Amino acid sequence: MAEKKVSESKTEMSQLMMPQHANFGGTIYGGTILSIADSVAYVCAARHAGPNCVTVSVDRVDFRKPIRIGELVTFLASVNFVGHSSMEVGIKIFSENLGTGQKRHTNSCYFTMVCLNDQRKPKEVPRLVPETADEKRRYEAGRKRHEAARK
Repeated sequence: MAEKKVSESKTEMSQLMMPQHANFGGTIYGGTILSIADSVAYVCAARHAGPNCVTVSVDRVDFRKPIRIGELVTFLASVNFVGHSSMEVGIKIFSENLGTGQKRHTNSCYFTMVCLNDQRKPKEVPRLVPETADEKRRYEAGRKRHEAARK
């Protein structure tokens, strides 16, 4: 089976948070963030394994700080670990106050994505080649989460 480097599928997307994304208190709905994160996870997984990828779970979401209307939200995603047909995509989310330039790490989450064949059955994905120390650390942590989920 083919293999791909982590760097080949890294994905970064940004979106300005507008009033339609927020509750009455002016903070952004968690569901809005998760919806965008799901799209980012898809792009990252599709870059690694091809376009027939679907979300099978969101293993963990940490809402660390609120995001406000007018902030630019950036989603940084990478494939952390791959199994036979599944991929763990880790996403770090940052908000930026465009007036002050202040950036804050607001959220983190892990999506498990599966690549499907033409019959909509799971298919094998390319092996993942972590190169940097950080990529290797995330690979090992993803492997442990993958094994724990299978128990």
